[in-house]
Amino acid sequence: MTQTSPPTLASLARTTPDGVVRTAELRANGVSGSAIVGRCRPGGPWQRLLPGVVLLSSAEPSRRQRLRAALAYAGEDAAITGLDAASLDHDLGVRAGTEVHVLVPASRRTTANGYVVVERTTRMPALIERDGLRYAPMPRAVVDAARRERDAVRLRTLLSGPVRCGACSVSELRAELDSGNQRGSAAPRAALRSVSDGVVSLTEGLARRVARGAALPLPRWNVPIRDVTGRFLGVVDAWWDEVAFAWEVGTHHFRLGRTEAHHYGRNPHLGAAGVIVLRTPPERLRQDPNGVRKDLVQAFHRAANRVRPPVHALSDRVPATRR
Repeated sequence: MTQTSPPTLASLARTTPDGVVRTAELRANGVSGSAIVGRCRPGGPWQRLLPGVVLLSSAEPSRRQRLRAALAYAGEDAAITGLDAASLDHDLGVRAGTEVHVLVPASRRTTANGYVVVERTTRMPALIERDGLRYAPMPRAVVDAARRERDAVRLRTLLSGPVRCGACSVSELRAELDSGNQRGSAAPRAALRSVSDGVVSLTEGLARRVARGAALPLPRWNVPIRDVTGRFLGVVDAWWDEVAFAWEVGTHHFRLGRTEAHHYGRNPHLGAAGVIVLRTPPERLRQDPNGVRKDLVQAFHRAANRVRPPVHALSDRVPATRR
């Protein structure tokens, strides 16, 4: 076999994705085993990241290079899970450590090595491919990370983060916990219950951030409204009193049962009293915040351009009615 010349090796390093390659591929390209060993020696131009996986550089490997090497080591049908996958598109407030967690089919005999944690599973998920790397979807990635997390604060942050940013729901995380490996699931289940209890505050927090970014005065929050006679009309999530404009994002729906939620979510009394009400589904706060801000501004101006109805926040003093 003809040994690959140095200029060809340099070209190989430039064209190999992230500079990470399996030794089997190097040999298939004409690089001898002795050349691989020699170039991976201390002080050499290459380095061995994992068994059978080489980085065609002597520099400190990046996180992405470590991820690609983990997949190359684990095999073509492997996928990255845990915090690296969960943080693919969202900052969840929890950083990955040095380990890379990968899933492989249960039939594979790949074992953990170096910084790679290998989990064999009979439930390989539908994978997300991004820039040549394969990842588990958000609910699976979060639960896989949660089952290995021992710090209570990090665990709750990990589980609440994707709910807060709209990447997945509490019910999706709970379903993944129910379907997956039950080992190490007790602490995530307990933490998820507290996240479920806090969904209201998470939704309201997101709504507050959206409102702060709109070109409007800041509203009051969780405001009971009554008409001029003192009749109770309902509680609104956000209230602009100067124009009698209400915004509902679903926080009170979560606090109440089905009957009460229907009453507040489709409250006929507010509209009948002349209140302009904008209703925004919680998921839209996460998916389209700029669109929601435009809706808020338009609804506010519509309210400002009509005669303000005689309604008041419950804490306000209602003018005396004429006898």
